[in-house]
Amino acid sequence: MIDLHCHLLPGIDDGAADLATSLAMARLAVADGIRTTACTPHIYPGFYDNDSAGIRTRVAVLQQHLDAEGIALTLTYGADAHLTPELLGRIRAKTAPTLAGSRYLLVEPSHTIATPRFAEAVFQFVAADYVPVITHPERLAWIASHYDVFVGLVRGGAWMQLTAGSLTGRFGAPAQRIGRRMLDDGLVHILATDAHGVRQRPPLLAEGRRIAERHVGTAEAERLVVTRPLAILDNVPPLEVEPVPALAEGNGGSRRGLLARLFRRG
Repeated sequence: MIDLHCHLLPGIDDGAADLATSLAMARLAVADGIRTTACTPHIYPGFYDNDSAGIRTRVAVLQQHLDAEGIALTLTYGADAHLTPELLGRIRAKTAPTLAGSRYLLVEPSHTIATPRFAEAVFQFVAADYVPVITHPERLAWIASHYDVFVGLVRGGAWMQLTAGSLTGRFGAPAQRIGRRMLDDGLVHILATDAHGVRQRPPLLAEGRRIAERHVGTAEAERLVVTRPLAILDNVPPLEVEPVPALAEGNGGSRRGLLARLFRRG
């Protein structure tokens, strides 16, 4: 499996506090069946002022430690980037990273209040030939009253990333309920751990995959943790990636209308 959202880098945000924790998390990930992890620390101006160069340097150093310890986990890079007015400019300037240098990037909305003109801000990335992957929408305090906004975002070219632990109830009943509803509605592109440590928020992905199988079947669950994450790392154009069920032929999807106009670089 491939985990594209993990706070594995030591001492860079509210994730792993030190190298020992990073190594312990990596061992847990491998034992769970994860073979590739994207190190995605927060980028949140004024709180976590990380940038592409610093993240990539730290990923290379951590990979050396993993290799020395015989931990069979391949690392790549990205960021859990808070949605701010300057984010698109930073992505274009490459001072904030996309996932593995691809057209796909993690975008984190505000947890507590609905971001003003949220959909418009997200679609600016789509119009600029990027694929914004919205992180853990099921855990947002305001999603229940704005659910249709997220449906519209998927139909307009944004991707959705659920936290595997949300599906097990680790983040509470509301997140579990919304997460499973999004699966049932065919709106989820990938699962990830959003791991921050060893005990409270561990890097466990298989538990989410098992629950997803009950809602979307084995083949689609495989796409959530292997096929689509791999397509992201390979920078496959979104039109060439198996669509989520909500956009599949016969389900009323509008995928090839708007996206064919927006993603022309192939």
